[in-house]
Amino acid sequence: MASGGCMKVTKYFLFLFNLLFFILGAVILGFGIWILVDKTSFISVLQDSSSSLKTGSYILIAVGGFTMVMGFLGCVGAVNEVRCLLGLYFTFLLLILILQIVAGVLIYFQKNTLKSEVSSVIHKLIVDYNPSDTPKSAESTWDYIQYNLKCCGWISYQNWTENPNVGNHTDYFPCSCVANNTRAESGFCNTTVSALYPAGCEAQVEGWLQDNLAIILGVCVGVAVIELIGLILSICLCRNIQNEDYTKVPKY
Repeated sequence: MASGGCMKVTKYFLFLFNLLFFILGAVILGFGIWILVDKTSFISVLQDSSSSLKTGSYILIAVGGFTMVMGFLGCVGAVNEVRCLLGLYFTFLLLILILQIVAGVLIYFQKNTLKSEVSSVIHKLIVDYNPSDTPKSAESTWDYIQYNLKCCGWISYQNWTENPNVGNHTDYFPCSCVANNTRAESGFCNTTVSALYPAGCEAQVEGWLQDNLAIILGVCVGVAVIELIGLILSICLCRNIQNEDYTKVPKY
């Protein structure tokens, strides 16, 4: 009797955790879609210049979708006490957890390379910046970033001297660099160095990336905890199912 009650508690706890697991998978899926469609933040600047970010967003979408499927399988297997579904769920859940750990280690050891890539992307954007050409979302977004973060260039306003339109001029800079501008307009303005934002955007952008990275890592840690709990509960429930009963499998 006690064993049966314990099994019921395990079953419904596993269902609850898999429901949460399903929701977290949806969050990961949504985050990947957000990276693809966002056009108003620093993400869009990197999108137009780096294929690795788009690849990462597709990976997030795939992982999120697969996580949702596994959460659904776990819910069905737990409620209907289907050992084959629980075994499949356990196997793929363990695989996902291992892949997450490997990905986290790779990202940690490649963070300097990522920082270098970001700097290279911004340097190329500043050198090629020319609003008179066909409008590009990356250029408009960079103007938006400079205006809202109150910064100019990557390290400082002097980065803009590498742009052929600015050259060695001391009175010709992007309008989004001018401190007294009332809106983030694209293009160049005649101004003085003293009217520019003195700080570069590197520190502010790094802070923005770290803030968003913390959100991503927080979601991943939350998913990992749910995965560990799901692994433990699924193996306990699977061991307590004595005989496979395929009549419990829902028929559609």
